Amino acid sequence: MNSMRFIPTLALAAFAFAMPTFAQDVPAVTISSASGSVTLDRNELEAMGLVSIKTTTPWNEGVVDFEGVPLKALLEKANATGETATVIALNDYSVDVPTADFDEFGTILAVKRNGEYMPVDDQGPFFVIYPFDSNPVLQGQPYYGRAVWQVKEITVQ
Repeated sequence: MNSMRFIPTLALAAFAFAMPTFAQDVPAVTISSASGSVTLDRNELEAMGLVSIKTTTPWNEGVVDFEGVPLKALLEKANATGETATVIALNDYSVDVPTADFDEFGTILAVKRNGEYMPVDDQGPFFVIYPFDSNPVLQGQPYYGRAVWQVKEITVQ
């Protein structure tokens, strides 16, 4: 009879160990600088307040509505100061972006495209977006090259 008491306990324990396989990971980005490192997940980014940039890009059809956090605000939250932000993608592609771009052009770290989260296999989870249609200067290089997708880390120097 005592063994019958342990069956529900064993079943609960097995379920508890299996739970992490059911949970979805929330994407995160790490911002590093001389002052330290901060990792923010998508929920924390959204809590900062999202802004919208509606623009065309060379990689999408028509006008796209990107929602994200202004990169200027993101660096302020991370207490990251410097003249250059190295943006690193999941595949380790990286590009140096002048941090002055973030203020001058209102560049964002997009978390959504047309109201939906971007999957990793389609430019997500995070995408550096410039308002390309707002200024002819942005419609070409070097700005297209600075629009990194699948962002995992930003290092500020």
